[in-house]
Amino acid sequence: MPYSHHNFDLPGLDLGAFVDAVLNEDLGTGLPGGGRDVTAESVIPADARFAGIMASRDPIVVAGLPVACAFFSALDDGIEIEPLVQDGEQVPAGTTLLRLTGNARALLTAERSALNTVQHLSGVATLTRRYVDAIGAGARCTLLDTRKTIPGLRLLEKYATRQGGAQNHRMGLWDAAMIKDNHIAVAGDVAEAVRRARAAGIARIICEVDRLDQIEPALAAGADHLLLDNMAPDTLRQAVALIAGRAVTEASGGVTLDTIGAMAASGVDHVSVGRLTQSAPAADIGLDFTPL
Repeated sequence: MPYSHHNFDLPGLDLGAFVDAVLNEDLGTGLPGGGRDVTAESVIPADARFAGIMASRDPIVVAGLPVACAFFSALDDGIEIEPLVQDGEQVPAGTTLLRLTGNARALLTAERSALNTVQHLSGVATLTRRYVDAIGAGARCTLLDTRKTIPGLRLLEKYATRQGGAQNHRMGLWDAAMIKDNHIAVAGDVAEAVRRARAAGIARIICEVDRLDQIEPALAAGADHLLLDNMAPDTLRQAVALIAGRAVTEASGGVTLDTIGAMAASGVDHVSVGRLTQSAPAADIGLDFTPL
């Protein structure tokens, strides 16, 4: 039976439009001479069929497999696809992720778009899991992602961080106020910046503080989430004690796999890491075809 993607429902993502845009980019649709795969058309007979196996060459956390499958289905609506793992699974090197059988030209044309997507999203999920593991099992702290995403890929990248075990920070500029140093510079001080956001009726107000003396004014003005920026673990512990549960606490800045454990042990509720989406290496995933 043809593979169905109806169970992949990511709020805000038009999967069909995403697949079309990516394929059109690769095919050069709309450009002079574009809109076709000249190699597949010239080398592969129109009725040729392939069987393919997508496999991971490294240990990874899988993410984006249904999206990768959607590229093949878009070009061959009769394709047979058998996913063997699910997104979020941690698999060893050499794991077969899916098997597929269909029109050879369609499979070759969709191959790179599918691989680029699942390699990138699995890379994000895999790096995320490394940071989650580095926090340590004893910490009550959770990992957050950021808005440092590749333009146009935020929903998918934040989906991938969830598969790796993180929680999503705000999705964009619309779902929470985040008051940072530049906002504070214009408003005059932390308290005034927070007061303005509260007066505007914003339900969730996150305020960045980089000094302990900014904590009380931010809380008094109505901040309910404090982003503790570039603070060492000892300073983070002092900040958590001063806040005393009156706001959600988040450590951010200077977070690495070597430092996140100590930062999480300070007692903060969250640690946020931009690198999860900003610079995760692609997972090594290959696709091998056999003529039928």
